[in-house]
Amino acid sequence: MLKNSQLTKIQLETLLIDVLAEKISGKRIVYEKKAKMRLIKSGVSRGSFNRTLAQARTNVIKSIYTVILLGYLGILDTPNLEPYIEIANRIRDYMKAYQAFWKEEIKTKEHLKVLQILQQNLESELSNLSKQRSMSKKL
Repeated sequence: MLKNSQLTKIQLETLLIDVLAEKISGKRIVYEKKAKMRLIKSGVSRGSFNRTLAQARTNVIKSIYTVILLGYLGILDTPNLEPYIEIANRIRDYMKAYQAFWKEEIKTKEHLKVLQILQQNLESELSNLSKQRSMSKKL
């Protein structure tokens, strides 16, 4: 999904740190500490973290405005968005099931197989939705 988004890997990592760090810790975290949470060993400077975060936010906002503009022009309306909203909800449900599986004391092969099938189905559906021909039918 990241490959086809408007975010780079670093921008997504930075955005996730900014959004999730305080939720997980339950307290306010200053940007110097958030910058140190980046996956590279030494972290990054606060300025670099803030620049990357600003780029990520700008890309997200531009993506939202693109969807709004397409809706305004009548190219993309609610029924046409339905498959994309549905797949987003299914991905969220899959992630919850995946997390629950890894929290279980006893992991069964059957449960793992179900998760693998769900993942394959989601990947296939995402691939179909992202094809330009499929998109032209929906838009």
